[in-house]
Amino acid sequence: MPPAASPSDSLLAPYAGLVRVRVGGILVRNGAILLAAHRGLLPQDATFWSPPGGGWAFGESLKEALQREFREETGLAVRVGRQLHLHEFRRDNLQALEIFFEVTAEDPSASPRLGHDPEHAADAQLLSELAWHTPRQLLALPLAQVHPVLRGLLSTDDVFVPQVLLN
Repeated sequence: MPPAASPSDSLLAPYAGLVRVRVGGILVRNGAILLAAHRGLLPQDATFWSPPGGGWAFGESLKEALQREFREETGLAVRVGRQLHLHEFRRDNLQALEIFFEVTAEDPSASPRLGHDPEHAADAQLLSELAWHTPRQLLALPLAQVHPVLRGLLSTDDVFVPQVLLN
């Protein structure tokens, strides 16, 4: 008898066996970076912190996709700036090319609120929390819980140094 599927397997099933292009936004405010907590990506239900973002849909520009994703996940309207990072993700049957951009909030005083991912039912969301993290807070987390483009930051200025991370 095959082992039962874990909850994370069912959460990630829509993305398995596909090459996905994702866009993400780096929003810095008062020395901290806005990050979204994702569940289902790490063992023992550990939280994975990543910049808000998601899939690029046919017919959209990359910037339009990022504005849509940011609005869905954080409720914030953003202006998309320069491209900062390119990251290749491959693990088991998941594969994505991630493109990260600098973003600024249209209303700098607006507070983010946890949104939703329309690809998932209300009781099966990957997103579990939004939080502002300083580089020091990120350094204190286990490495696996921090997106690779955010690892080893000493200052929020470091996030604006473009990088290409290919496997």
